Amino acid sequence: MSSESEVRDLLTRALDADEAGQKELAIDLYGQAVESVLRIENREKRDKLNKFAKQALERAEVLKGIKYVPPKDLKVVPQQPVQSSAVPGRSPVHSPRLEVSGARSGYTNEEKKVLEYTSHINSKVYVPFMDIDLHEKFIFSIPYTDRDGPLELAPKQKRDFVQWIRVSELSENPQLIAGDHADFYSIRQTVVSDCSFVASLAVASLYEKKFKRRILTSIIYPRNSRDEPIYNPCGKYSIRMHVNGIPRKVVIDDYLPLGKYNQLLCSYSSNKNEFWVSLMEKAYMKLMGGYDFPGSNSNIDLHALTGWIPERASIRTKDPDFNADAVFNRLREGLSAGRCLVTVATGELSDAEAERTGLVSTHAYAVLDMQEIDGVMLLQLKNPWSHLRWRGNYSELDAVHWTPELQQQLNYDPKLAANYDNGVFWIDYNSILNFFDVFYLNWDPALFQYTYCIHQSWNAGVGPTKDAYNVGDNPQFSLTVPAGKGSVWILLTRHITSIEDFRENREYITVLVYKNNGKRVYYPCKFRLSNSR
Repeated sequence: MSSESEVRDLLTRALDADEAGQKELAIDLYGQAVESVLRIENREKRDKLNKFAKQALERAEVLKGIKYVPPKDLKVVPQQPVQSSAVPGRSPVHSPRLEVSGARSGYTNEEKKVLEYTSHINSKVYVPFMDIDLHEKFIFSIPYTDRDGPLELAPKQKRDFVQWIRVSELSENPQLIAGDHADFYSIRQTVVSDCSFVASLAVASLYEKKFKRRILTSIIYPRNSRDEPIYNPCGKYSIRMHVNGIPRKVVIDDYLPLGKYNQLLCSYSSNKNEFWVSLMEKAYMKLMGGYDFPGSNSNIDLHALTGWIPERASIRTKDPDFNADAVFNRLREGLSAGRCLVTVATGELSDAEAERTGLVSTHAYAVLDMQEIDGVMLLQLKNPWSHLRWRGNYSELDAVHWTPELQQQLNYDPKLAANYDNGVFWIDYNSILNFFDVFYLNWDPALFQYTYCIHQSWNAGVGPTKDAYNVGDNPQFSLTVPAGKGSVWILLTRHITSIEDFRENREYITVLVYKNNGKRVYYPCKFRLSNSR
């Protein structure tokens, strides 16, 4: 938590450096002053210092020779308001705004308050990632140390922890990425319970290799003249992550947890000179409050990493409306065309089932490929542990189903695969339906030509508990979609400011859809078409 005296001290030092012609130092101090203002919890004091923060930011931009322009993700213009059915004394129907590339407009005062309030995550401040951050200082006279201190370790890490160690002490030739792309095969999860995050790294890095488009490594800074992320000998990195409504800046140093057997106690690359996996995980764990992470799912993780739009596809074999073939075909087409990223997760498995199948209970797997050959639906998965594979049909142990023709078409030799367990395996779709619970998809936002975005707050305590018998106090919107004009997707993201809230899932938000001629709805069961959590 910052104080007014700290802010004024930073501003004084920044001005002194500015007058002395020490441009780099001045820019850094101006930036620290801005962040210190945002860390002040007392709103009255923070508002008092806001004008100084604005002046500091403007002066830093002048010193860097740039003019601030809101990032593309934040560019919005007012659009025609939706039809209002507001009632005096009740929550109004708000007007969403259409995001248009190249447009210039600001947020409403309510949106600014929401985005500023939810910058405070797990007692730290994560400011919006802006154009000025593209010119951030990464070179220092001494190695950079994160002023937020070391991350909280998970119990399994604490058991073997010896020390925090810098990347430069782990390798004589450290690199952020070895080779011309991030290699999904090299990713290995260890004792941190973040299998969905590691699976997300795998599918996103595979996408980069396959489609030659940076959707993951584009968020890491510093970068070289070819716009590639690079190792920083000074130990400072900035990661741009989509969280609480907008892209935000997560700054880390390169200290990593080391165990008593000289092993990294975090996810890592099997290439001992490559550190992008460990550093990206550290940034996400910092955002989430530390390595003592309760776990997540790939919808959340991939949205934070890439901004791609999440969708959850439950595997409901007992539901008469569940069309397994349609689900497979939709996922396969989206995956092969590069329109979506896919992971899949198991449900609860007994110890006997886990031993027999080789699958891990409630565990996320990266989906690398989907194929249908001669009527057989197959998926290629990767266990984030980089070991322990499926033992059933179409595994490397299967001596019945692997015909020479199928091996040739998939370029796969089960006998060769059996010699080395890297966690990658083929599995038939029927086995997926039997042992897995859900597919997590994230869709390329470029597919959505027109989007509306609203940031607002709503007191969940207003109105009846859990909307049991009245939704009249809930925020409501009227939407008209002409017949045959396409589908409408709605994405709700509840801003999380505490890991305990994330861990316990205390609250959730949902959409209730009604057909009521654009009029406000009061009774939750009447006129309802559907709902989505």
